[in-house]
Amino acid sequence: MAETRSTMLPLGTNAPSFNLPDPSGKRTSLADYKDAPALLVAFICNHCPFVKHIRKEFASFAKEYQAKGVGIVAINSNDVENYPQDSPEKMAEEIKQAGYTFPYLYDGSQVVAKAYNAACTPDFYLFDRTHRLVYRGQFDDSRPGNGRPVTGADMRSAVDAVLAGKAVSADQKPSVGCNIKWKRD
Repeated sequence: MAETRSTMLPLGTNAPSFNLPDPSGKRTSLADYKDAPALLVAFICNHCPFVKHIRKEFASFAKEYQAKGVGIVAINSNDVENYPQDSPEKMAEEIKQAGYTFPYLYDGSQVVAKAYNAACTPDFYLFDRTHRLVYRGQFDDSRPGNGRPVTGADMRSAVDAVLAGKAVSADQKPSVGCNIKWKRD
């Protein structure tokens, strides 16, 4: 299992725009979240052991924070020609199996992942009400095989701070996961 760390996009960066389809073809865009008090953009995929490790808690976290008005969207940017287990058809199955209540979008061109400078799955970006980046990094410090429970502690702390109108701690640790499967030119 090769580990890749997130690139830690500079705090204060404006959320790059997106307008992507889910597996059924329904499109979701950044503009859909203009009234959200916070927006979490997560780059995930179906087959990554790091995503599988957190998916149950991430699905629970999403339900809890969506009820508080937080916008949550996940994006799969993997090359599905070489990784068919991440195809939109398999994404539809993953939505049901994982219990995802947020849009799970397909970035077939990989343009959105490049705009976010996404590097791994999972890779998380939290934006405030004005869509400025306030947190990027790990969900928590649990990894497959390290024995630490999946709690979402780092993400919960960041989102709670945004919702309370407080500054998010600058002590942010990179996410660790599988590299995004880039298409070969």
